[in-house]
Amino acid sequence: MFDMPDYDGHEAVHWFHDAATGYRGLIAIHNSALGPACGGTRMWAYADANAALTDALRLSKGMSYKNAMAELPLGGGKSVIIGDARKDKTASLMRAHGRAVDSLNGRYVTAMDVGMTEADMETLASVTPHVAGYAQKGKTGGDPSPMTAWGVFCGIKAAVKAALGTDDLNGIRVAIQGVGNVGYDTALHLKAAGATLTVADVNETNVKRATETLGATVVATDVIHAVEADVFAPCALGAILNDQTIPALKVKVVAGGANNQLAKPAIHGAKLAERGILYAPDYVINGGGIIRVCGQIYDWSDEAIRAKTERIGVTLAEVFAAAKAENRPTHEVADRIARGRIEAASQKKAAA
Repeated sequence: MFDMPDYDGHEAVHWFHDAATGYRGLIAIHNSALGPACGGTRMWAYADANAALTDALRLSKGMSYKNAMAELPLGGGKSVIIGDARKDKTASLMRAHGRAVDSLNGRYVTAMDVGMTEADMETLASVTPHVAGYAQKGKTGGDPSPMTAWGVFCGIKAAVKAALGTDDLNGIRVAIQGVGNVGYDTALHLKAAGATLTVADVNETNVKRATETLGATVVATDVIHAVEADVFAPCALGAILNDQTIPALKVKVVAGGANNQLAKPAIHGAKLAERGILYAPDYVINGGGIIRVCGQIYDWSDEAIRAKTERIGVTLAEVFAAAKAENRPTHEVADRIARGRIEAASQKKAAA
C-alpha cells in the first residue's frame, strides 16, 4: 500500500471482514488535523481489492482537501464496501459496516455516498453514533445531495462569470453527465435560471425524468462530453477528464459534482488549462454535501449551512483569479490552498 501511487501519507487504512455476512470493507483516514475524519460510505462492485483500495485512498484525500477548502472542522476519510448494492446489500451487512465504523471510536464519521440510502444510514446508526448526513429527529441536515447540488449551481455561476464574463445563466448551454440525485437537482437550478440543458445517464429512469420535467435534450453517455456547449458538468463517477475526452471537449467551462474528475491530475488539469478550458476543482465545487453533514454534526442552523454552501462560489472565484494571475492550472492553486490549511492545522496540533 505504501508504494501505491495514490498513497499520500494517509494516517491509517483499516480493512474489515465479517464472515457471517460476507462483509468486506475498508476505511481510509487521510488526515485528521482539522478534526475527525469525515466522508461517505460507498458500496460498489469493485473488480478487486486493489481497485477498492485505490478508490478509498483517492476519495479520502479528496475529502481532506474538500473539508479544508470549505473551512470545516473536519479531516478527510472515506469507507468503501466491496459489493453490488443492488444484489449484495442486507441489513446485517450494513450493521457489520456500522460495527467497523464504531470500532474507530469517533476518529471517523461516515455519511452517504454511491450505493447507500437514508435507510442504510439509519441501520448504521443502530450500532454506531458516528453517522451523519441523513434525517435525524431534532437535528438539522439530512440527505446531503440537495445541498451538494446547490453548491454546484453556485460554482457553475462563478465559473461562467470568470470564463464568459456574465452573471446571467439565461441561454447558457450546459451538458450534464449524470442526472441522478445531485445531477438532477443541479439541472433543476440551472433550468430555473434559464440554462439550456443536454443530459446523459446510464439509468433510463433518470433520463426519462430529465426529459419530462426539464425538457432536456438527451444524448448517449459516450458522447455527452463532446457536446457543443458552454459548460460541461460531470455529475457521475470520476476520471471522466482523460486523454480521450479532453481533446473532444467543446466548452469553455468544466464544472460539476462528480468526485475525482481528473484521471491524472498533474497531466489532465494542465491539459485543460492549455486548451483554455476553465476547470472548477471538483472537491471545491461539490463541497455543499459535506457542509450539510458538518452542520448536522455540530448543530448548525439551516441558514448557516446554506450561507456556507453559497461561499463555494466565492472560494472558486478566488481560485480562478489566483490561477489567472499565476498562470497555473486551477487544481494546482486549490491543492496549494488546501495543503496550506491542513499543514497549518497540523503544526498547531503538534504545538498543542
